[in-house]
Amino acid sequence: MRVIRGWKGAVTVATVTASVALGLQAAPAVAETPGMLISVEPQADGWHGMSGGSVVSYWMAGSDGTPRQASGAMFVPAGTPPPGGWPIIAFDHGTTGLGRGCGGKSDPSTAPDTHWHAEEDGIMRHLVSQGFAVVAPDYLGLGLFDTGPHPYLELKTEATATLDLVRAARSARPELSRTWAVLGPSQGGQAALGTGHLQASYAPELDFRGTVAIDPESDVEKVLPIAGPSIPTVPDTAETLGFVSMIFAGLRTARPDIDFDQYLSPVGRTLLDDIGTMCKPEIEARVAGLGIGELLSKPLSDNRVRAAYESYLTVPTSGYDAPILLLLNVTDTTVPSPLHAALAAQFAANGVDFQTVAGTGTHTQLNPQMWSAVDAFLGRIKATPAQG
Repeated sequence: MRVIRGWKGAVTVATVTASVALGLQAAPAVAETPGMLISVEPQADGWHGMSGGSVVSYWMAGSDGTPRQASGAMFVPAGTPPPGGWPIIAFDHGTTGLGRGCGGKSDPSTAPDTHWHAEEDGIMRHLVSQGFAVVAPDYLGLGLFDTGPHPYLELKTEATATLDLVRAARSARPELSRTWAVLGPSQGGQAALGTGHLQASYAPELDFRGTVAIDPESDVEKVLPIAGPSIPTVPDTAETLGFVSMIFAGLRTARPDIDFDQYLSPVGRTLLDDIGTMCKPEIEARVAGLGIGELLSKPLSDNRVRAAYESYLTVPTSGYDAPILLLLNVTDTTVPSPLHAALAAQFAANGVDFQTVAGTGTHTQLNPQMWSAVDAFLGRIKATPAQG
């Protein structure tokens, strides 16, 4: 494990090196554990438009539960922390692709989409200005480490990437509070909901206060059973086909036990091989002119594959122990607004503690009423921080 933080880290490394040189018995190696810090690398002022930023490398639980290397960003407000420490907001980003470096949080020079990058940086800056420390995972496979294609929309690893980064950040910066919440747009909205659902069993030592989901992906698994080779190709659907192809690639990576290749045509197998290292714009260019039917050799309706992608994708609609704020644009076409309505209806039917603020903007666009709702929802964290 390489943890270097100022002179103390340098002393630690020097001591270990000297012990080895003198032939002294070294301490036993520490086994990698999800949530364990690997390194913290402070960044120059201006990184993501802020000061106080660092790249965090850490261990997270992968699709099969084994430790995998991951990375993300951390931003800590200037000044003296409040009693109990700086409350934390975990920021889960939207869709960026499948390949190493596509996440853009730990290495902004590789950010694949300037608009997404600027929009999300603006949200993070707002949160830091309100007195929150922000941690932002790249997700598995999208950061600094070559761990294979990102398992796109796999709820489990989106959540563990987030939860394990919160743990690693707190071990790096003792002035960070136990009190925290999670916020995310689009894919990040789905990830935030998965995080809010998993945290009670996965990280009960933390004081979780709630989830903010902005136009989250949901209910795609209800549409996939109709996908098959008989679906005709529709022009100008590269963005939608890009999303579907990334789901297929992620499922194939995360669930080798179902042999997803048997559902793919030769065109589909070649496509998924090609896009595993690509970011979102390259993926959309690669799928242009293709259709879902061309990628498949048989329908996705049999029980075995259906159980796999439902487990992989599905947003829980009950079992939350903290409130949820849903920010939903009724004119969203990227994640069609009927899917948002279905999610809200399922939450209501199951008695979930949630509130909805609607807008008429484009996908993930926040209007003034939504911003006010975010500030009010998160403000109660600062009002009653956890101690210790």
